Amino acid sequence: MDSAAASELPASTEELLPWQQDRSRAPIATKVVVAGGFGVGKTTFVSSVSEITPLQTEAVMTRASEATDDLTPTPDKLTTTVAMDFGRITLDDDLVLYVFGTPGQQRFWFMWDDIVRGAIGAVVLADTRRLSDCFPALDYFESCGLPYIVAVNHFEGTESFEPADVREALTVPPRIPVLIMDARNRTTVIESLLSLVGHALEACPE
Repeated sequence: MDSAAASELPASTEELLPWQQDRSRAPIATKVVVAGGFGVGKTTFVSSVSEITPLQTEAVMTRASEATDDLTPTPDKLTTTVAMDFGRITLDDDLVLYVFGTPGQQRFWFMWDDIVRGAIGAVVLADTRRLSDCFPALDYFESCGLPYIVAVNHFEGTESFEPADVREALTVPPRIPVLIMDARNRTTVIESLLSLVGHALEACPE
């Protein structure tokens, strides 16, 4: 390709970060997972924080799922994740997080082992209207020993609870951070990820 042709190519819409322009400053790439029950906000979480166009595997919900997917808390939900969500965020010049969202329905849990492999930790999203939906994720990460935090996704119009109340209701150990956030709010999502990274470093300092 000659220089004239190259000049006609459209410029990238993604602004390059310092570490992307200097190969000697390659950052540490780290994988984290976002898990939780059906419709708890995992896709929204990843979309809110990703600095790239997130990869989503959303499929339109059909009548075939009516018997297994309870839409009572989320009556306007029309799609569901059938594989995973994926996004990326640069927390610092030397730390990039690759964020993977797991599917929430039980029929897709067989994929969790592959999605979680290589992750440093997980964010378990919880909805106070149906806290029991996050128990499978809590049990999974406790059993495999992966560091995790609990992030309560506060939905608009629902009752507010203190982290201590949620901790008691879920019987979450004192060593596990519990926080309240909004998956639509990028700032609170970043705070959740920072809390996870800090917890993971404390749990596995090496």
